Amino acid sequence: MSSWPDYPEYPASKPLPAEGGIVARSRRGDIGETWWSRRFIELLESFGVGSRLKRGRNYARKGQVIELEVEPGVVLAKVQGSRYTPYRVRIRGKVLSKAQWRRAERAMASQALPLAQLLSGEMPRDIEAVFSSCKLTLLPSSKAELKASCTCPDSENPCKHVAAVYYILAERFDEDPFLIFAWRGLDKEELLERLRARRGAGGRRRAGDASATQAATQAEPGVPLSAQLESFWSAGPDLAKVQVSPFAGAAPDAVLRQLGPAPVDAGGRNLVELLTPAYAVLARAAERRALDE
Repeated sequence: MSSWPDYPEYPASKPLPAEGGIVARSRRGDIGETWWSRRFIELLESFGVGSRLKRGRNYARKGQVIELEVEPGVVLAKVQGSRYTPYRVRIRGKVLSKAQWRRAERAMASQALPLAQLLSGEMPRDIEAVFSSCKLTLLPSSKAELKASCTCPDSENPCKHVAAVYYILAERFDEDPFLIFAWRGLDKEELLERLRARRGAGGRRRAGDASATQAATQAEPGVPLSAQLESFWSAGPDLAKVQVSPFAGAAPDAVLRQLGPAPVDAGGRNLVELLTPAYAVLARAAERRALDE
């Protein structure tokens, strides 16, 4: 029984129109709005295949990518090219092992601001530094970490179809940064559940330490205030090495977001919504005061 003949090529410079394709939001210039998607695109651009990247951007903006799914360790996509049958693209990335995820979770849970931002659904600006502190990376750091393939006849890698998928993937990362974690092997719900558990365990340990310290303090005889008047306003040797950054955090309302909606409304608006701008104003005022501006 003979096989079906291959369909003829459509003109190479004019791919077939794709109905219902994923159209890139960026219509000109760079693709990628956030720092993490830009880092991903910078890695792609470092591959040194400029002409294919340009054609890949055009494909992305025309909506030639018709399907895209992110799974642990792999991105699966279909791209409509100049043949009637869409090309299948597969991009493999490194999945972190269970031991590596435990290290990453400990590092994220140990830093208050990144933890609060993650729990409120934000990507911390210093997340790569957090991963680096435990000898890991969140975003791919080299071409060797990515293995891409396409069913098109182009022998170059990345071809324009793979490049188009990279660009659409970057915009997906803009929309949901937790897709990066999912690609690395841990989806958003499971990651946040593990971080909440670690935060709770840390809080219980700190409470236990505080109780022990309080008990030890109560057991020691107190020193009369009259004997400490000269040193009362001094930090003392215990705090000599403590350094406090004068700069306001990236999310001054992170605690409010972590707590969620308050059980109090005022003027038809939730208390958290009313307090959020106040937290931002106070953070800027404290920063100016600390910098003596």
